[in-house]
Amino acid sequence: MNALERLEVSCSRAWPPLVEEPLGEWSLRWAAGFTGRANSALAVGDPGRGLGDALEAVCDFAHGRGIAPMVQVVRDSPNERAIAAAGWVPAAHHGAGHEVAVLTAPLRPAPAVPDVSVRDEPAPEWWELALRPGEDSPAARQVLAGGKVGYGVATAEGALAGVVRGALVEDWLHVGRLEVAPAFRRRGLGSALMGAVQAWGAEHGAARAVLQVAEGNSGALALYAGLGYAPHHRYRYWVPAPGSCEDSTS
Repeated sequence: MNALERLEVSCSRAWPPLVEEPLGEWSLRWAAGFTGRANSALAVGDPGRGLGDALEAVCDFAHGRGIAPMVQVVRDSPNERAIAAAGWVPAAHHGAGHEVAVLTAPLRPAPAVPDVSVRDEPAPEWWELALRPGEDSPAARQVLAGGKVGYGVATAEGALAGVVRGALVEDWLHVGRLEVAPAFRRRGLGSALMGAVQAWGAEHGAARAVLQVAEGNSGALALYAGLGYAPHHRYRYWVPAPGSCEDSTS
């Protein structure tokens, strides 16, 4: 497994599914449909069997848990080329975007900002802002609370104005769920939240930060570039061609 793939494994551990089964070095993941990352096979490294058998196992695992089969794979990797050659196609209709940029940055000291902090437990309001319409479920809350997590909050005018999530895996801080309420945007709260969660990560032993952003999210990409995040690699989601992924266990 190369460095890009090892980072993907680290990111996956920061976003733990409810069910995870190994397939050689691949991972089969299920979280009741909450996010592609937690409901796909992470196809990095060697699956320990022929590719056709591995993709059949992906299909069986997904069908057995009521989700659509999908793999997450590093873009332009040997695994991706093999999956494409096997007849799978890009998951172009994946709601959050089927191509994702992985960005990294060293952790640098950031000045504290009043009314911006990172907590060990999420307040009820944190969930209201961090979870998008239709996302709130026991599975979503379990995924976002898994591992060593810091819950960043920003308040303004007596209200919760923004949130962010930081998860620690080894010496990586995985940043996600940055959200600022519409009424409080363009006030620098996104940058302040990022500074707070990065300071929290450094205090807990992280040396570097990583985050994942849909390739089409130009606003977020611009924000993170301004904060010193640089492209590391990309991954894509792939799905079987229609009619090509039957449940062999039925």
